[in-house]
Amino acid sequence: MDIFLPPLVLGLLGFVLGVLIFIIGKYFGVKEDHRIDDIENMLPKYNCGACGYAGCRDMAKALLSGSCKADGCKPIKKEDKDALNRYLDELLQGIQIKPAEK
Repeated sequence: MDIFLPPLVLGLLGFVLGVLIFIIGKYFGVKEDHRIDDIENMLPKYNCGACGYAGCRDMAKALLSGSCKADGCKPIKKEDKDALNRYLDELLQGIQIKPAEK
């Protein structure tokens, strides 16, 4: 009987901690913007810094915020730049600003 007690306690402890981690992750989890990943995948991913940003992910964030243009990426191919500009235009057209209600 003594041989079954430690695995039972460890199994129960693992289950309780697993449920606790799930609950904490559900309420305190950080949600990231998938659009940043989409834009980063359209960039060449050289992380060269020629655009003035630390890497392609930082440039993707700047492109999404509108603080720079796709022309800032030096190694990007023309067809990739055109596709990126079309994607950014679609994002900007999809944003509808509602007037403040009184």
